[in-house]
Amino acid sequence: MDAVILEERPSGEVVVNGKTYMPDAKGNLVPVETIKAAHRLEDETVRKVIGYAAELSAQIARFKAHTFDDLSAFEALLAQEYEAAKGGRKGNKTFMTFDGLMKVQVQVQDTIDFGPQLQTAKALIDECLNEWSADSRPEIRAIVTRAFNTDKEGQINRAEIFMLLRLEIEDERWGRAMEAIRAAMRVVGSKTYVRCYRRPAIDAAWEAITIDLAKA
Repeated sequence: MDAVILEERPSGEVVVNGKTYMPDAKGNLVPVETIKAAHRLEDETVRKVIGYAAELSAQIARFKAHTFDDLSAFEALLAQEYEAAKGGRKGNKTFMTFDGLMKVQVQVQDTIDFGPQLQTAKALIDECLNEWSADSRPEIRAIVTRAFNTDKEGQINRAEIFMLLRLEIEDERWGRAMEAIRAAMRVVGSKTYVRCYRRPAIDAAWEAITIDLAKA
């Protein structure tokens, strides 16, 4: 039996004993001469775009790492020379050029989840809604409905929950419900974001330097 000589190419082609194939979606090796030209062109186009995307993704990862390294080095120097740390609440920080035309912001965003106390809050809120007349405060009823309706992932609407906390309602049960919501809130994680801005003049609005592909 002759030995099988196999060669794989970046183009997705596989050469077996000198004959060129391309694997299909089921893993079958298809002779390239039998593949439609349109399918070959589509394959080449996608591979080209993915190649650029992978390279850009790696470049962004390196940029993020270098950015944190540079900012950390600056902060270490600041702490060493002036015995001071640059930062704000929860680690949020802003670094700015001397002319005030460029800035880098480091922002820490917490991921909030809710414990079982939320069900107690919902029961107290329902008591309030049931005793209020059907025609009173319809906007509050709408917020409550949206807040406790789960989305496709089974998650409650956090933004609407926080909106409930901002409402000022003189009802003892409502106050206890808001206390229960606050008690239910817990930080389950956090992410750190770096955002870069620039402006042409001091009195001009800040413009974000876009790195997000969807917003470029």
